[in-house]
Amino acid sequence: MTTPPSAPGLPEEVRRDLVDLAARTLGGVPEAEVPAVLRRVRAFAPARRARAGAGPLAMALEREPGFRHLVAGAWRAVHPELAEAVDDGQVPELAAPRVLAAGFYLLRPGGWEEILALLAGTLAEAEAHRLREEQETAADDLLQQTRAEADRARDEAAQAREEAAALQQELTGLRREVRRMRADADRARAEARTARAEADERLAAARQREDALESTLSQAEERVREATREVEQARRAGREGRSLGDARARLLLDTIVEAATGLRRELALPPAAVLPADLVVAPEAPASPAESVGPRAHAPEDPATLDRLLGLPRVHLLVDGYNVTKEGYGTLPLIEQRRRLQDGLAVLLARTGAEVTCCFDGADVDRSPTTRHRGVRVVFSEPGTTADDLIRRLVRAEPPGRVVVVVSSDGEVASGVRAAGARAVPSTALLRLLGRG
Repeated sequence: MTTPPSAPGLPEEVRRDLVDLAARTLGGVPEAEVPAVLRRVRAFAPARRARAGAGPLAMALEREPGFRHLVAGAWRAVHPELAEAVDDGQVPELAAPRVLAAGFYLLRPGGWEEILALLAGTLAEAEAHRLREEQETAADDLLQQTRAEADRARDEAAQAREEAAALQQELTGLRREVRRMRADADRARAEARTARAEADERLAAARQREDALESTLSQAEERVREATREVEQARRAGREGRSLGDARARLLLDTIVEAATGLRRELALPPAAVLPADLVVAPEAPASPAESVGPRAHAPEDPATLDRLLGLPRVHLLVDGYNVTKEGYGTLPLIEQRRRLQDGLAVLLARTGAEVTCCFDGADVDRSPTTRHRGVRVVFSEPGTTADDLIRRLVRAEPPGRVVVVVSSDGEVASGVRAAGARAVPSTALLRLLGRG
């Protein structure tokens, strides 16, 4: 960009103000009145005219009186009072020298060159004063910064001295630790040599023991082979003896069965019409004393175990009614619970042929204490007693040797009937066997 020529004594900041004012004024000048030097500049965007066309604008202000007159009119419209003072050649004390210099340059009253020179000097002195103040401020800032850096450097030096002292102390401690560790290493090496010597001695002794054990093992293996031969001979002899014993036992069992059958036929005994449970539940029947027949194994919850027990001859199944129904049909009314259980037990009785007795608490039932439901004996406890008491009486009434199975998840009932010789089965086993599991 070409630097525009400056008017004699015109300060640079005044020149920039004039160029900006000329650029703004150029946009409103009719095309026919635009000086030739500014026609290209007028085509620029308003924001670019003062920057890209500074040279031609300054030249037009200096050499084109008509254009300068237009710009002076624009300045007069902005500063009407100052324009009157400038026309009279006066310099108001309160006016800014920079603005007055632009006005004298544009309006050019008599003696304007001398006044412009004076204003330029004033502006130069003000600029110099401003520069001195900036330099003094910068110098003060630099001094403060230098002092702060010096203080920081002193603090860092003090901190470094403290860190150095701490490091020196730590180094002294590390040296002591190294000496201690060296002593420990020497002691450990001595102990390792001693341990190695002891290990060698123990290894030699172990090898001697190993040789002795191998000799003993060989002898033991020979004795095992001899014992194996003797056991095999004893097994052969035992099998021969057991075959003879089995034959004798089978002959004795057949003799007992045939004798019992002949005795029953000779005495003309009819099948048993009254069972122990029928006598226990009768109101006039006294409770039989408990007879200890030895505890039987506790049945697991697997329904297959209960099914196998019901397949034994003359088995008696005792069911703790409400204990089963409340676990399997607890949401139903009591009468519906009893009906569901009795129907299931009837099907089980028809399949297995077992004697089945179902016991309920009779406190809330106004009916006969004993009934039959499709072959199932249904018993309600008498007033003042519970189904648990009734189950214990029924178990005690059975003869020793008969298989009695009690279905109840009540721990007290289960332990009591096991002590009396019955087999206790959890309620879940019966429910699963009936299709509720």
